[in-house]
Amino acid sequence: MENIKNAYFAGGCFWGVEYHFEKLKGVIHADSGYMGGALNNPSYKEVCSGNSGHLEVVEVRYDSKIVSFETLARLFLEIHDPTQKNGQGPDIGSQYLSAIFYNNEEEKQVSKKLFDILETKGYKIATKLISTKNTPFFKAEDYHQDYYLKHKKAPYCHSYKKRF
Repeated sequence: MENIKNAYFAGGCFWGVEYHFEKLKGVIHADSGYMGGALNNPSYKEVCSGNSGHLEVVEVRYDSKIVSFETLARLFLEIHDPTQKNGQGPDIGSQYLSAIFYNNEEEKQVSKKLFDILETKGYKIATKLISTKNTPFFKAEDYHQDYYLKHKKAPYCHSYKKRF
């Protein structure tokens, strides 16, 4: 099972990020949650206060024999605005910042390479690179999981835009 891996992406409201990743071949599951803050197992209310330091993050469990981290990162950079500094779309606040939480040096370098490609195309990337070391993922409350599937809606601030 060494081909089963996790990747972590923060791009505004986690509902839309989760929605797009779950449609990608090779993704086993995507879970909404929180990373990057000081509290253990924060609640949605604590994260939304903007005081916990957490970002809304999606944990993507995937089969690396079917889909690569680079493919995941490219999709991530095409389903949200990686240039927005203060949130994502109408969702403004520190919990909505754009970030890739990398597990190792290879993921960090792949992400930097993609940022460089976009920068040469004129995009000013605001997405941060943050190590997962000492930064646990906390799964969000059940009512946040598969939100758009449960409510039969489509994301309001996440849509695909070809950038590569």
